[in-house]
Amino acid sequence: MEEGHNSDGKENALCGRSLTAASRDGGGRMSAVPLAQRKVEGGKVYSGDGVLGYLEMLEAQAHELGLKQEEKEQQEKKLDRLKARVQELRARRDELQAKVELQEKRLLDKEALVTDPARPSAQTVLEWKVKSIKGMLQVFYLTGISGKLTKQGVCFCISTAYEGTYLDSYYVDLLINPEVKIQRHSVPVFIPLEQIAKKYLQSDIRRFMSVLSDHLNAYVGRRHQADQLEEHFSDRIEGTLQRNSLCNLLVFNYTVSSDSKTFPFNVRLLYGNLCCSLPTEAILSCTPGTLPLLAKMAAAHSNTFRQMALHKAFDSIINAKESQD
Repeated sequence: MEEGHNSDGKENALCGRSLTAASRDGGGRMSAVPLAQRKVEGGKVYSGDGVLGYLEMLEAQAHELGLKQEEKEQQEKKLDRLKARVQELRARRDELQAKVELQEKRLLDKEALVTDPARPSAQTVLEWKVKSIKGMLQVFYLTGISGKLTKQGVCFCISTAYEGTYLDSYYVDLLINPEVKIQRHSVPVFIPLEQIAKKYLQSDIRRFMSVLSDHLNAYVGRRHQADQLEEHFSDRIEGTLQRNSLCNLLVFNYTVSSDSKTFPFNVRLLYGNLCCSLPTEAILSCTPGTLPLLAKMAAAHSNTFRQMALHKAFDSIINAKESQD
């Protein structure tokens, strides 16, 4: 009888081990958790015995969110540093511009003493232009515009960027004798170069290059935002993003879910200021006869699109919706 009892006990022990997964905790103790009660979440295994398993899952999610928040804060700090650097460079540029203008005035006053100001010689005018251009090159060096003197004038290079990301470079080759004119350039045809030249080129080369640079930087900024939206949110956009060559008109569709229903939104972004990379108008439309809540949501989205870069605005809208859900 005693041997039979021992045999039954061994069989029960073997069966118990086959139905449990043994693991050791930090103190070396053995714990048995039924394999059927374990849960896999995001490639990680959590114990499924009630509150403990749920807390483990929440802890992992909180850790992941913490890492994302830390990365976002680092990016915001970097952007703040870049903005501060831009302000510093602009202040330096303005200071140098003031110095150049003062030097130009002194040069003109000096020439007025030795020659008839109403009829300056061609050589005097040419020398004045060369000195003015040299002063401009020193100022433009801090604003993304560089250049070098040529036999017949000067060749400028405009380097464009958006939020610290270098994008494209464009060239303008100017003749300065007998009058200033554009010899050749690589500016896109949809940039209003002729209008800008007609307004500023003969009277103020520095102003001409500054306005042209504003147009080019705004254009590549709008194009970069559209590219980022397509690259990172193609799964959120219905169909394709439509844009014209100048990227001052963007149209796309996306959907919003509410009360287990999906509502399509159409977005039309208009950039009335061609020297700006943010839209002047953000027109959103949704299905006629939809809930008042959606009309309010559309107004909020429109405001976001007008205040932030396109891809950042869309990311903000999507994250806000997901957090509400």
